Amino acid sequence: MTLDVAWAVGWVRASAAAVLEHRDELVELDRQIGDGDHGENLKRGFTAVVAKLDALEEPPATIGDVLKLVATTLMSTVGGAAGPLYGTAYLRAAKAAAGPTLDSAGVVALLEAGLDGIVARGKATTGEKTMVDAWSPAAEAAAKAAADGAGPREVLRAAAEAAARGAGSTAPLVATKGRASYLGERSAGHLDPGARSSQLLLEAAAAAAEPAP
Repeated sequence: MTLDVAWAVGWVRASAAAVLEHRDELVELDRQIGDGDHGENLKRGFTAVVAKLDALEEPPATIGDVLKLVATTLMSTVGGAAGPLYGTAYLRAAKAAAGPTLDSAGVVALLEAGLDGIVARGKATTGEKTMVDAWSPAAEAAAKAAADGAGPREVLRAAAEAAARGAGSTAPLVATKGRASYLGERSAGHLDPGARSSQLLLEAAAAAAEPAP
């Protein structure tokens, strides 16, 4: 089994739906330790991505084409730190997924490239209460699943489950990066909104790979 362009388009649409559904939650998480605009920014960005997808005269030829469209749109429509961070993640992922299909190793490469983009842009590492705390365990779990012989669907499922645990692990952390770091010890006790949105996006990737009911 491999993942194809239809999966990538499905991932984008599932991401937009998840962001819309959790918009208020993300706003509230960001209000507690940030400037409160994360949910609205992502909603605006993914709404614009879906509009561009719908307006294409020709369907995307490769998975990379889909992810590049996401990257450029998020960079131009999402404010704050999230736009450049996610934009760089999707742009790096697009380069790693340049063909029409992905096997398990390709999924791992996509996730690792996305993580590398976030790290390069944000200069963050794990334990600093950022989206890296969701992406890093997701990439590690994906690599382990692929090494154990799992197919792309199972690899994405392992990544999504690890991202959820990673996002949850940010609650007790004291932020040392980004706006939340201004709060010092008072940032502890809250989920990081970027890690939570990363969880939602990676869960959307896994859901898009599941067979239609």
